[in-house]
Amino acid sequence: MSGPPGALWLLFAATIVTLLTVDLVATGRKAAPLSFATATRWSAIVIAAAVCFACAIWLAIGRPQAVQFATGYVVEFALSVDNLLVFILVLRYFAVPEALHATVLKWGILGAMVMRAVMIGAGTILLRELSWVIYLLGALLIYTGARMLRSNDEGVEPGRSLAFRVARRLLPITADFHGNAFFAREAGRLRATPLLLVVVVVEWTDLVCATDSVPAIFAITRDPFLVYTSNVFAIVGLRALFFLLAGMIARFVYLRVGVAVVLMLVGLKMLLSHWVELSPIVTLLAVIVVLGGAAFLSRTDVR
Repeated sequence: MSGPPGALWLLFAATIVTLLTVDLVATGRKAAPLSFATATRWSAIVIAAAVCFACAIWLAIGRPQAVQFATGYVVEFALSVDNLLVFILVLRYFAVPEALHATVLKWGILGAMVMRAVMIGAGTILLRELSWVIYLLGALLIYTGARMLRSNDEGVEPGRSLAFRVARRLLPITADFHGNAFFAREAGRLRATPLLLVVVVVEWTDLVCATDSVPAIFAITRDPFLVYTSNVFAIVGLRALFFLLAGMIARFVYLRVGVAVVLMLVGLKMLLSHWVELSPIVTLLAVIVVLGGAAFLSRTDVR
């Protein structure tokens, strides 16, 4: 694999830096929730940027790579929407003031980009050196998809997570939030605030979610450039997407079913990769049909 032209890396870096600067600095200079109109507008901008980047990949490398990027982006976007349910539960569990939601999501996004880079790098090396790992990842995705079909997030208890228990044991925590501060003095002693604890739990939650999303995209492409860029484009719009969907995400009653089916399909694709080679277009169409069907059924559900 020769890798993408340096110009594509520069275009990717410039696009992401610009999006992050506008999102986290311009629209996020005040620690307050985004309005529905702003969240809608910004989500549309991020999606448009991803579409333009797919076109740039098509022109610079070729159609198959552009389709693989698009497929990876759609899968990661769907997983991000599903993961927002868990983030909402975390924020509610810790009774995080609404004005601090944007701050938590900001640090969650930045941390997720770093963790995904590490996981994708490790996954690329593993798949290159130990090709049989692809079958383990395929089995993991099928198991995860089947588990998602049988369960939901209502029983999630962030207070019982490993990250929470370790942080509570290592850090003295203040009783109340202190604005955007991660540390504050209480009774003359420097303590961590609950905000730091929430960010740690959110980062841990994203790491757990990444164990599904990263293997899923490796089923679509082994190119680390396409894997990472599609992941980042899906993550960078997560903050706006949260404020856009927070009030109506519960209406997507069949989203989890659609995501579960997609995970099992890409897992099966991994297991059969040695014998069956699916066209990138076929994979993309399959993902769109499954997720589109889930969205349509959710819209028409009358329960």
